[in-house]
Amino acid sequence: MLKEFSLSGSTALVTGGGRGIGRAIALTLAEAGADVAIVARTLSQVEQVADEVRALNRHALALQADVSDPIRVDQMVTDVTNEFGRIDILVNNAGISGTSSLASFSNDAWNRIIETNLNGPFYCCRAVASQMLERRSGRIINISSNYATMAALGGAAYNSSKAALNMLTKVLALEWAPYNVGVNAIGPGWFETEMSKASLETPKQRTRVENIIPMGRLTSLRDLGLLAVYLASPASNWMTGQVIYLDGGETAAFL
Repeated sequence: MLKEFSLSGSTALVTGGGRGIGRAIALTLAEAGADVAIVARTLSQVEQVADEVRALNRHALALQADVSDPIRVDQMVTDVTNEFGRIDILVNNAGISGTSSLASFSNDAWNRIIETNLNGPFYCCRAVASQMLERRSGRIINISSNYATMAALGGAAYNSSKAALNMLTKVLALEWAPYNVGVNAIGPGWFETEMSKASLETPKQRTRVENIIPMGRLTSLRDLGLLAVYLASPASNWMTGQVIYLDGGETAAFL
């Protein structure tokens, strides 16, 4: 490995790390040398991922937390800091989806999506800010979506939450650039996860999705982990305020 991509000696906190994208990122960060705290609402899932991290000879911590609760987020960051001594990398991956026409969108459904997808990353960034700014180092990676830039029927809450997360990424990048804290986002396209599996269950559905993607195929979740390693490592020390869409070219016509 090129030394600029090594995360040896670093500690990462990954929210929504019990499955799917979060799990893939947590494991790839560990492969690159990071110790990892994995957080999600389902403790059994993060405990399993923590065991996988330990199998890579890295230190791991599993915590149960809902990132939409600011008090719990503050305690989560305290617990991770007490365990590892510091947090070098924050990956804001926890997120939920939901589609409905605006006329039938309930207040509760709207608020759940906004509170998890936008407020959660805000709370997490705020909670780690003091130690990263004082230390004048750190990396934050927000997991957005290519739907942050593309409208979709029924996506009023989800698409808006991810578009707002992109702007939060850019604003924090400007605020924290003088402190050498990099803030970037990844916008995944179609990946096989619990959130997307209902749209990929049959060969016909899979073909329909592949036909949307200019490269004509899906790819491995590991690709997201590899991009996260780059954004977390010294290799990206001059990159901040960027949203990178990893989607096989789907957003190429929109950006």
